[in-house]
Amino acid sequence: MMNLKFDLKGYVYILTNKRNSVLYTGVTSNIKERINQHRIRKHKGSFTAKYNANKLVYFEQHESIGEAIKREKQIKAGNRRKKVELISGMNPGWVDLGETLEV
Repeated sequence: MMNLKFDLKGYVYILTNKRNSVLYTGVTSNIKERINQHRIRKHKGSFTAKYNANKLVYFEQHESIGEAIKREKQIKAGNRRKKVELISGMNPGWVDLGETLEV
């Protein structure tokens, strides 16, 4: 039987492209690995690969993956303006946080 861990931390993140014209919201339990997967285009047919969305501009850490999934759904339900406000509140210059990610 597989040993499942339900106490994993969770992360919600938003990626964009070079021109900040596309926003992608995702969730993961390992943000460093997941951002790397986006950068190397591990999933060739994915939205992020198609639109070159590999610049991490926003993330939140949650105590569990379940909490992160709930938050992801909240963010996805919002319009672009709300996402832009979230990003600008944490990262006013929209710099790539993946370059210096410390978690």
